Amino acid sequence: MSKSVYSLVLDDDVVSEVDKLACRMNTSRSNLINTLLAQKLELNTPEMRMKEIFDAMRSLVDSRFQLVEQTGGSMLSMKSLLKYKYRPTIRYSVELARDMGGKVGRLKVRFRTTSESLISAMNSFFRLWQKLERSNLSQMFEGGFPCSLSNGCYTRDFYSPKQESLSDEDIGNAIGRYIELIDSCIKNYFDNLDDPKHAASLTEQMYTNYLKQGVLIL
Repeated sequence: MSKSVYSLVLDDDVVSEVDKLACRMNTSRSNLINTLLAQKLELNTPEMRMKEIFDAMRSLVDSRFQLVEQTGGSMLSMKSLLKYKYRPTIRYSVELARDMGGKVGRLKVRFRTTSESLISAMNSFFRLWQKLERSNLSQMFEGGFPCSLSNGCYTRDFYSPKQESLSDEDIGNAIGRYIELIDSCIKNYFDNLDDPKHAASLTEQMYTNYLKQGVLIL
């Protein structure tokens, strides 16, 4: 759904109330007016779809995660505490695509620390995770699986299979389920750092079980 600039003549009192409501909803005047008009006309805007997807994600994730306030409607971030001696947090940021014409969005998983041992361990996990993703899902993509690892940040794109017609709730649940999976795998991996082979084996087993349950989005 494309956007264009239009001029509207509105009462000052109406604009004042719109601005107050937009402030409470943490959105812009234009976006709020667009949403209100779309609701009145029974249209589903990209912003409304994003909200429904994020609402589904919020309802799925459990108390392990702390939601981070966002200024825009296309991104949702959450943090999870890693029980490690430096007590770092893992940040998950999901940015949705406006058109969702195949690519649904992008997830970034990152952490901040100055500990070299922690950076090394986290990069080891991400390299393992990247290998699992590519070995199991690369055949679904002509150019290879859309993931990357750079400077301690794992980036992964989500796509909706062409043959699937997914609701916004389905998409939100699928992304939320994936975030719960990788968060659990990271924590299990760090719980078994004294035995790297066992840690890797547990991660692979959890990932395989996830795939066996069926993956709605890739």
